[in-house]
Amino acid sequence: MNRIRTKDDVPHAATCALDDATVAPRYKKCFRWWVVALAFTVTFVVAAQRTASAQESTIKRPGDHPHYSFEAEPHALLGFAGPFKEKGHFGAGFRGTIVIVQNGFIQSINNSVGITFGADLFFDKETLFIPVAMQWNFWLGRHWSVFGEPGVGLALKKFEAKEDVVHPILMAGGRYHFNERVSLTLRIGYPAVSLGVSFFL
Repeated sequence: MNRIRTKDDVPHAATCALDDATVAPRYKKCFRWWVVALAFTVTFVVAAQRTASAQESTIKRPGDHPHYSFEAEPHALLGFAGPFKEKGHFGAGFRGTIVIVQNGFIQSINNSVGITFGADLFFDKETLFIPVAMQWNFWLGRHWSVFGEPGVGLALKKFEAKEDVVHPILMAGGRYHFNERVSLTLRIGYPAVSLGVSFFL
């Protein structure tokens, strides 16, 4: 009688070949969401800059933004890529950002740089996602700012320890500032989308 072959019966070389075959599609998906994040950022910047120009633009005024040491941001999330396999997983989390440079890499414009970190819990998959990234802020006006976040994240799954892995992070986001201490914050990119409220302390 012929026995049905299982994954364990596949030679190691063949398994490696199968794994290698999945690498290219994975990075294509990652690149696709990076493009989406970039498009979102450009659109948001243009719209926000027009709004800021109609009010009072501050992008050409280095240092003319709220000075704070820590940004506390509770948020809700939707994970759709990377460890979440594009199926749409809901969660909640917290992001904290420590400002390290009040006047950022480009001295002639209004920008700042911080280190952001946190923890996001996705309920249905019982996945804890721990992101660490650089946050580069651009202050467009009294009510608008945008930022980019390149970094890495660690996905910890309760029942799938063998899949615990480091994932790249590339996020773009924007804020609507109600005042100098509170804003509505939207973030989109790889591997999730988040919406929350930031408190500048």
